[in-house]
Amino acid sequence: MSTFLSQVNESFRSRAIPTLLEYVGIRSLSPAFEPEWEKVGEIERAIDLIKSWVEGAEIPGLTTRVSRLKGKTPALVVEVPGTREGLGSVLVYGHLDKQPAEGPWSNGDDPFSAVLVQDAIFGRGVADDGYSCFAAITGLEVLAKEGKDYPRVVVLIEASEESGSPDLEYHLEAIEKDLQDLRLVLCLDSGGLDFERLWVTSSLRGNLVVTIDVKVLEQGVHSGSAGGVVPSSFRILRSLLSELEEASTGKVLPEWLNSEIPSLYVDRAIELDRQLDDPLAKAFPVVAGLNLLGRSGSDRILNQTWRPALALTGIEGIPEVHSGGNVLRSHTKAKISLRIPPNVDAEEALKKLVELLESQPAEGAQVVVEVESPAQGWLALEPTDWVREALDAASMEAFSRPAGFCGEGGSIPFLATLSSKFPHAQVVATGALGPGSNHHGPDESLRIPMAVAVAGAVAHLVSNATSIEP
Repeated sequence: MSTFLSQVNESFRSRAIPTLLEYVGIRSLSPAFEPEWEKVGEIERAIDLIKSWVEGAEIPGLTTRVSRLKGKTPALVVEVPGTREGLGSVLVYGHLDKQPAEGPWSNGDDPFSAVLVQDAIFGRGVADDGYSCFAAITGLEVLAKEGKDYPRVVVLIEASEESGSPDLEYHLEAIEKDLQDLRLVLCLDSGGLDFERLWVTSSLRGNLVVTIDVKVLEQGVHSGSAGGVVPSSFRILRSLLSELEEASTGKVLPEWLNSEIPSLYVDRAIELDRQLDDPLAKAFPVVAGLNLLGRSGSDRILNQTWRPALALTGIEGIPEVHSGGNVLRSHTKAKISLRIPPNVDAEEALKKLVELLESQPAEGAQVVVEVESPAQGWLALEPTDWVREALDAASMEAFSRPAGFCGEGGSIPFLATLSSKFPHAQVVATGALGPGSNHHGPDESLRIPMAVAVAGAVAHLVSNATSIEP
C-alpha cells in the first residue's frame, strides 16, 4: 500500500467509520417505501449527521448546504473550491436514502444496528450508498493535505435514489451554475465482479416498475362455493404475466423489450468469463443443485447486463400460509420490476408495457395498472486516457491490478440524464458493491478495503482532471 493510500486508509478508518456506523442506525427509507418521510424525519437525521461530519474535514474553503425544494426530498451539497482558477469542475454523486430492511438477517441481527465483522460493516444502506460521501470527502481531504492541485468539486448526496431519483433533476438544476466547465461526473453507487480490483461500470440496464391489481370480487368467498364459477384473480394475473415472460425459460417475450447486443459487449463478456471463470455462478447464495440460467459464464454475464429480466418484487391480497383458509380471494396485487437493455428507450417501453397489460382479455375482471418513473439504461463512453490512467493507478495502488470494466444489471437513472445534460464531461460509475454485498437484501455489507480503494480513486480522478485542456 502506497503512502498516499495508507493515509486514506487511516483517515477512513479513524474518522469516517464511527459516523458511518451511526448512519446505519438511521431509518432513512426512500420515499417510495416511506411516503411520510417528511413527518418521520429520518432523512433529515441522515443529512444532519453526514453534514456535520463533512464540516469537520480539513479541506480549505469547504462549505456545505442543504438544497431544499418544495415537495421534494432534500439533498446535501458540499462545495470544495479548486486550488486555482481555470481547472474546471467535478461532480461527485451519492445517495443516503435506503431500501426497506428485508429479512431475516443472520443471527437475528437488527438491519439498523451496525455490526463490524473483521473488515466488513453490516447494516442497511452502508454499501448502497451510505459510504459514498465519506469516501469522497476522505479522498479529497488527503489530496488537499498532500498539497496537490485539484479542480472545483461539488459533492451531491440525494435522498430519492431508491425511488428512481424523481427529485434529483430539480437539485441538479439548482446547482447547475456551480458546474461550469464540468470535466468529470463521478458516481459512487456501483460495483463489480469481485473485490480484487477497482471496477468501472461500462453499462447499466434500465428498469420499469409496475403494479398490477386484478380484482374479481367485492369480498372473498368460500372457494368450495365459488371455485369453478368465479375466475381466480391469481390465474388472471399469471395470464397477464405470461404475455411478458415465458414461464418455462424466464425469457422476456416482447421484441420491443429486447435489443441486439453489440459485438463489443459480447467480446467483453467472453473475456471476463475467461479471466474470472464464470464469476456470476459464484456471486449469489443459491440453494444446492440449482440450475442457473445461461448456457455459459459469458452468456450469464450478457443475461445480467444486456437481456431483459422480470422479477416479482411484492404481492398483496394473499395471506401467509398459516392463515390461508378455503377462500377464493377478492383480488391479487403484484409489483414487478422489469430490467431492460441499456439502449432501449425506457419511456417508450413503459408506454407499450401498460398498453400490453391493459389490452389483454381478463375475463371481465377489474385490472388496474400503476407505474413508477421509468429508469433509463446507460452506455458509458470509452474512457479518455487521463481517466483510464487515474483508474488504473488507484486500482494498482490498492490491489496491484489494473481497473476492470464490466456492465451492471442494475439501474442508476441519473447517469443517462447527466450524460445527455453534460455531453463533454467524462462520466465514471464505480463503487464498493460486489459479490455478497447484498444491497437491497438481508445482510447488506461494506468491505472496508473496497471503500478505501474508492476513496483513493476519487482522489486520483479529481487530481487527473486538472490535466485537461479547457
